Formats: sequence, structure tokens, C-alpha cells
Amino acid sequence: MYRTSFIKKTLLAVMAVFLYSCDKDFNAIGEGLVGEDHFGLESENYDVLAYNQEVTPVQSSGMTPNALGIFENPLFGTTTANFVTQVGLVIYSPTIGESPVIESAVLQIPYYSKVTETKDNGDNTYVLDSIYGSKDGKLDLKIYESGIQMRTSYYSGGSQIPQFYYTDQNTEFQNKRIGAFLNDAEKPEENTQFYFNATEYKDSITTDGTKTLSRVKPEMRLQLNKQFFQDKILNAAASKLSTEDLFQEYFRGLYFSVEKSGANPTNMALLNFSEGKITIKYKAKTAITTDAPETTEDKTIVLNLKGVAAATTSTANFLDDVRNPDYVNAITTNVNKTEGDEKLYLKGGQGSIAVLKLFNPTDVLSYNSKGEPVTGANGVPDQLDEMRSNAIVKGWKVNEANLVFNIDAEKMKDTGEPNRVYLYDLTNNAVLVDYSTDASSTYGGLITLGSDKRGKSYKIRITGHIRNLIKDATAKNVDLGLVVSQSPATIAFNALKNKNEIISAVPRTSIMNPLGTIIYGGKASIPDDKRLKLEVYYTKPN
Repeated sequence: MYRTSFIKKTLLAVMAVFLYSCDKDFNAIGEGLVGEDHFGLESENYDVLAYNQEVTPVQSSGMTPNALGIFENPLFGTTTANFVTQVGLVIYSPTIGESPVIESAVLQIPYYSKVTETKDNGDNTYVLDSIYGSKDGKLDLKIYESGIQMRTSYYSGGSQIPQFYYTDQNTEFQNKRIGAFLNDAEKPEENTQFYFNATEYKDSITTDGTKTLSRVKPEMRLQLNKQFFQDKILNAAASKLSTEDLFQEYFRGLYFSVEKSGANPTNMALLNFSEGKITIKYKAKTAITTDAPETTEDKTIVLNLKGVAAATTSTANFLDDVRNPDYVNAITTNVNKTEGDEKLYLKGGQGSIAVLKLFNPTDVLSYNSKGEPVTGANGVPDQLDEMRSNAIVKGWKVNEANLVFNIDAEKMKDTGEPNRVYLYDLTNNAVLVDYSTDASSTYGGLITLGSDKRGKSYKIRITGHIRNLIKDATAKNVDLGLVVSQSPATIAFNALKNKNEIISAVPRTSIMNPLGTIIYGGKASIPDDKRLKLEVYYTKPN
């Protein structure tokens, strides 16, 4: 779907390991690499037509991380994020033993976190990363057995087709959940008043009679209903536990559902559910024939919140939005595709993007080989025709080309801001040449902060893209898309459930980010110091 070489894809995938964690450390590095020194260069500004575009239900399967919780944004509205995942045994055809009796079933999902202090006794203090909303947020969290068998693909007409799940399918999965919720411990913090706890766990582990202390970083740790797992796993027919296909048909997964917890504030977290597991501890009669018949031994079975491989695991993130009226109007009824919109609303999840068309659309002339204007449209914006003529006839060389997106600081003053935005080839759902060349530095996209530590602007360098448009007269001036971004190394695209004439897919990095921002567009009514423009710096021969 996107035109990058295998090598570039591999390099970007490796970079993901280093670049995730909310981009906070990366921010300081990238900002210094997009230089501001244009000594000896001459600049020209060009028009940009930009308008809002709503994102309708979009594929949310196969993503990492995924959102869970309720995020109330004063500008955009409230998003409720639920989640469903398949589960798999670590070992299939396990030897359960005779007369098994369960002792515990514990769900563990690690949080993104950082150590802020380590005490002399070895205890660590953590701060959680990728949490959005109130620091005191609480949720009514319920986890159910899923009643829908998920698949990664299906056959149609003899061809194998990927199976997608979409952001708007929550009701479908909610209606097919099975039985009572499983996280039914007496402690309200494990269900009706759940919160994302930054406390380190200290587990006591006994090995050959010796106890040792194991420190575990913050995680979701919930006691699950023992009788359910006694019946579903320990008492299951051996055939149900023999292969992944049979097991995932038998145990179709877990559905995570959240609601408001009374009058408490709420929040949302991004989680890597694929690192989660359920540990079942139980006792069974010993297999040693010399032991007394009533002798038992401790045993364990582990289920992962994934299959044997990520490629064989189906997950889906469901995003229910209650949008603020102003936001709804801005991305639907008030969109101006002819003159552009004054304000551009970028919102992650099932939110909105900005569509950019470089150059004023006026097309009434072209230029001959001598640089003289020739009357008549040629299907190319006149500003681009002029750039090409200046390069060929006058020898102008492009040293740098940037798009600077100024943030509406007044609108954004009371809400969280995304650290990064991402610009891509909207026409072809592809990365730009500048991003492919160096995704981690000169391309930019990071937020620039003012003295008040609030966002001022985002800057993206598209020098390679502009050079290609100038040197290749056949190159198409494609539409560009601008979205909020969660990770610079995530370059996949997720398909819309129902594509339209403007967009058929959305960058996955945007779906993963729940935040939004409001920036100024390129409309002529915007003050010059805030207006979106294409800035090009040239070397011009004397």
C-alpha cells in the first residue's frame, strides 16, 4: 500500500523499539536537527489550501498499543475505548494432572512506565507513561469472555482475504459477551473503581524452600474468577487444548469494557496487551507413583493475550465518541474545500485529519523554455509552473522547503497537546520521500514549545518532495494528509470501513493517539504570521 523498499521498512521497524514511549526523549533530539539558520539564502512563500476531513469508522485490528479507558477532552469531546483480544496457551496439549483444583487466576498487563527514583533498599518509584486525562481518574472496568470467534483472514472466491475489525464494532462484541464479568474480586480497585496504579509490585518467590523478593514494574494485576478457569481450562476436554485453532474456537478471547465509575473523573491508557498474560495456579495429584494417593503438587498454566505469533492473533480497539458540537461542525458541515478552512482540527483515533493541496490552484498559464509565460491552462498550478521555470531558466536551487503549522494557543491552552504530527502522501497512502530518507531527524514534525511550555507550532521539512516536483515535470502534485502521530516508526495504514472520494485509509500512528490539536489553515483571512504557507529557501545565482 505504501512505496518503501524492504530495507527502509526494516530499518523503520527496528527504530520503533527505541522511539516509542511517547516521544518525550526524542523530542529534544529532533528539535535541534531541523535548523533555523538560512544565512545567504533567499526565501519565497507559496500558498497552501487546507481543509478538515472527518475520519469515519476505521480498521483497529492488529495494532500495538491499544487504548483502554475514557478520555474527556474539552475541545473535541469524550472517547470511550474498549478492547477485545484472543488468548492462547503458552503450551498446547498441557499435562494438567489428576483431580486439579485451582488456587488462583491472575491477569497481568504491564504499563508503560519510567523509574523516577530508586531508594537504598532497592524500591523504585515509577511514573506512568501514555496516560491521558485526570491523574485521579477511575473506571468501572469489566472483563468478559468474548462470544465472537475472531480471525486474521477468511476465504472468498478461492482467495485468502485479511479479516479487519473496526472502531465502531463495540455494540456487536458487547452483545455477544458471555456470562458474568471475570474480574469479580471484592476489592473495588479491581473492577468498579479501577485505576492505573503506578506502584511497584514486590512478589515473594519461594524456590526449594528459599524465599526471594522479586520487584515488578507497575502493571494491571487483577484476580479473575477461579471457578471460570477451573471449568474452562482445568476441566476442559483434552482436545480443546490441543492446538491453537481448536483452543481459540473453544475460548474466543477476552472483552474489556469500561464505563464511568460514579462521579469520579476518568482517564485512558495506552497498553501493550500482547505482553499480557493469565497465570493459573492449581494443585493436582502428583504423578510420582511412590507418593501417597492424596499427595498433590503445585502446577501452573499460562495463557498469553495473543496466539503463538502476533500474525495469528486478532485484536480490536473500539472507540465510541461523543463529539463537541463545534468540533462536529468544523469537520463536517463547515468544511470549505474551495478556499480552505481557517482552523484545522487534527484528532487521533476515529477523529479527523487535514487535507493539504500545495500551491494556489489557479491554472491559467505555463512557461516556455525561455521562461516566458504562455497563456492557457496546463493542468499544473501556476505557482508550481513558475518554480519549475525558475529552476531551469534562472538556475534557482532549492536548499530547504518547510511547512510550519501554527497552533491556536488560545484554544489549546487548557488541554493536552500531541508531541508530534505526521505528513504523508494522501493520494497514494504512502510516506513522503523526506520521511523515508530520514524519519528520525530532519523531517521534523515535533512540537515547538514557547516560554510558557505550551505548543507554538509544528514544522515539517519536505525538501525532497519539492525538489522532485520541480525536477520531474511529470510528477503529480499529490494531496497531502496531516495527522497527529503516536510513534515516528509506525508507517502502516489502516483502511476505512467505507472509503470516500478523499480518503480510503488513515495512518495507524494517528489511530493510536487519542490527543488532538487545532492549527491555523492557509486561508487568506488568517493573519500572515499565523497562516499556513510553504516556505522555500533558494540559492539564486548572481
